[in-house]
Amino acid sequence: MMRNNAPPARASRFTDTVLRRSRLVVAALIALVALGGLAAFDLADRVTEANRYPGLAAWEANDAIHAEFGTGGYERPRVAVVDLPDGAALDEAAVLDGLADASADITAATGARVVGYADDADPAFRTEREDLTYLLVFPRYAPSGGMPGSALGEVAELGPTITASLSDALPAGTTVRETGLDALSASEDAGGLNVALKVGIAAALALAVLLWFFRSALAAVPLLIALLAMPIAALGIWALSLVTTVHETTLMMAPLLAIGIAVDYALIVTSRWREARVAGLDAEDAVREAMRTSGRAIAVSALAVAAGLATMIVLPIPLLTSLGLGGTVTAGASALVTLTVLPLLLRAAGRRGPVPRPGEEGRGWERLARWSMRRRVSVIAVAGGLLLLLCGIATTINLSTPVTGRLAQDGPAHEALVDLRDTGVPTGVVSAFDVMAPVEAEAETKSALLDVDGVAAVVTSPSREWRSAGHVLLTVIPAAEGGSAEGAETIQRVRDAASDDVAVGGNAAQQIDYVTATYAAFPWMLALVCFVTFVVVALAFRSVLLALKAILLNLLSLGAVLGTLVVVWQWGWGTEAVLGVVPDGSIGTFVPVTVFAFLFGLTMDYEVFLLSRIKEEHERSGDTEAAVARALGRTGRLITAAAVILFFSFASMAMTRELDVAVFASGVALGILLDVTLVRGLLVPALIAAMGRHNWWFPRLGRRTPASSGRRGTGGGGAPFRAGRRSAGG
Repeated sequence: MMRNNAPPARASRFTDTVLRRSRLVVAALIALVALGGLAAFDLADRVTEANRYPGLAAWEANDAIHAEFGTGGYERPRVAVVDLPDGAALDEAAVLDGLADASADITAATGARVVGYADDADPAFRTEREDLTYLLVFPRYAPSGGMPGSALGEVAELGPTITASLSDALPAGTTVRETGLDALSASEDAGGLNVALKVGIAAALALAVLLWFFRSALAAVPLLIALLAMPIAALGIWALSLVTTVHETTLMMAPLLAIGIAVDYALIVTSRWREARVAGLDAEDAVREAMRTSGRAIAVSALAVAAGLATMIVLPIPLLTSLGLGGTVTAGASALVTLTVLPLLLRAAGRRGPVPRPGEEGRGWERLARWSMRRRVSVIAVAGGLLLLLCGIATTINLSTPVTGRLAQDGPAHEALVDLRDTGVPTGVVSAFDVMAPVEAEAETKSALLDVDGVAAVVTSPSREWRSAGHVLLTVIPAAEGGSAEGAETIQRVRDAASDDVAVGGNAAQQIDYVTATYAAFPWMLALVCFVTFVVVALAFRSVLLALKAILLNLLSLGAVLGTLVVVWQWGWGTEAVLGVVPDGSIGTFVPVTVFAFLFGLTMDYEVFLLSRIKEEHERSGDTEAAVARALGRTGRLITAAAVILFFSFASMAMTRELDVAVFASGVALGILLDVTLVRGLLVPALIAAMGRHNWWFPRLGRRTPASSGRRGTGGGGAPFRAGRRSAGG
């Protein structure tokens, strides 16, 4: 790579300042890293694991139930199925006394709220068999540290206590089995992600990829940048915690995101520095050349990543706001360290070490680009058609609470549910939910709820766990499960029938409200991120069509990722065999919006790096197709390495039995893989070739001439660019 005679870009002037003030930069870095380390320790006490959704009707109801009774509300009921021995009957005094004693023991041992036939002889607890009944056990409120998905299985283990209490109190030979959504789920509470282990795995895999790419000690440089970015990101998140709520999930995501983003940025700069050194520049001039050609691309990419993540703040969900702000801070920290510390590291490495060996040219990627451009119509039709097919599948995505038909189909929990169903108890019992009414309106409310179509029963208890000075809890047993369309309609009818002073809570109702609130705001989020990204990319590359293409391809890619998630996690094709996790037929309610926010910014990294090199090559040759082929040849291997590192970062997170986390992480990992192959490798070259000279159209602004506007710094640096120049390739 030869010296460029174009006026120095802003990145060069900034780099000059960094190189001249190296001691100040190093001192500031040490201070920030030290403060970040201290902030990381303090953050543990400042974050929350509770998922709060102020403004959602069901959450407000559940919160009120938790505040007054401490049980039920959002917590799903455990269903204890009691199979009495031969000859015993439900109405026998010994059985009734045993059920009452066991209920009291369960409450004393766990704090749970229990209701069954012994409380009020409610016929809802009678089955078509005199020797079979059940109890509903509502556990104490347990704030969930996980993401707001189904979170099945991530609950306190009450089964042994329930079984022991009932078995001891009831006649000998009684069989007790627990069923319910959590008992039927294959997921389990693993106690949260082991973040240190996940970061360690991701860092080790990143180092392996970097060694393959550089085949020298330079492999350690990008990883060092990522490690320096982590405490600085922690400092930024700590600052956020002073003014807003930070969820603990943000702390889980930030280190893995830092590895992916910071390594990406450092990789592009380090590879350009190596090219400059091989071309004969000394260590310091090579740094200036690398930052001139890549520095602004990193700034543009950081803005795109931040735009994708920051738009999550428009969603009325505190956890998503926390994730968006934390991700934005992490992207900013990664860019800051790359633009300030990396030049100093590379200058020092160049002065102490030999000239690096030339990097591989990526002839295979160049041949792929030329093949895609020659067959542009076929590539666009086939690759675009596949993405559109997956987008179509994405429209069938299920964000509801899982239903029992998609959970365990064998074992004691399933057998207990089948016994209830076969003796006249609806499976909606697993979705029983609480309604809190004023004490004086108990009879009126119960009567109104029993008249609602789809309500099988309304039960309560005279015990103090169900009553306070001002309120009483009524538990609605729907005929259909809350995760089904019929069950959702029943919940809405219950809400319509309830008076203004009656609070309708429950797990399924809160999930419904969450989806409604989040995805009602999603179009605004989508419009905002597309607008911001269009402006940033169009101004950076001075091209309207390239900016539009980038956005449309990203949206198409993201839709395809959601379609892939439906195939893997909703349909369950190969999921258990590959990940060892049994899907439950539902995609976590938070997944589409968070996958979108993360992937839109991350995949824009690759788009910016590729367009930057395409523009640079086009300015040299004036030939669009030659520029695309040369650019993909130069960056294909680099982008692949960056994508593999990011893929490993999220794939390591996906290796968990916590289903909601696994779905989210696998979605990001699959999206990266899909984007770097099908989109960047095939569709981008084909579309740019198809658009020809129109790629470079940009409206004239003010009175500036095309020549003068073309001499501004570009995303990839390089020679002056004249808008509208015809290319030999198009």
